[in-house]
Amino acid sequence: MAENKTAPTGADVNAFLAAVEHPVRRADGFELLELMRSITGQDAVMWGPTIVGFGSYHYRYATGREGDSAAVGFSPRKSNLALYGLTYGPDAGPHLEALGKHKTGAACLYINRLADVDRTVLEAMIRSGYQHVMAELHRP
Repeated sequence: MAENKTAPTGADVNAFLAAVEHPVRRADGFELLELMRSITGQDAVMWGPTIVGFGSYHYRYATGREGDSAAVGFSPRKSNLALYGLTYGPDAGPHLEALGKHKTGAACLYINRLADVDRTVLEAMIRSGYQHVMAELHRP
């Protein structure tokens, strides 16, 4: 079975964000860094070359594939900000309706810039997504 390509790297998060070319994406990345750190109480860790993650969990699929992933995180991509772990919580649906301009993928939330979304709703989604993943880890 292939190894998970997205794993903690030990790379410097601040250096990664400082190197983001797009000035708005770079500023949004630093703002998300502080916001997610504050909400989760976790230090940021680089997962692979482009994902900034907070907390971690172990998953195992019915297929036998397993690995580790960040509980929540983000990646400042050229075309948007990809946010991970925010759509897992039980209240994600109502939050998405109130969030503002966004798109969703299989497990990602995509926004163009933080100015496009309601910060209070985004904070609630980060908190809910993180708490949901961490609660799942501690179920008997």
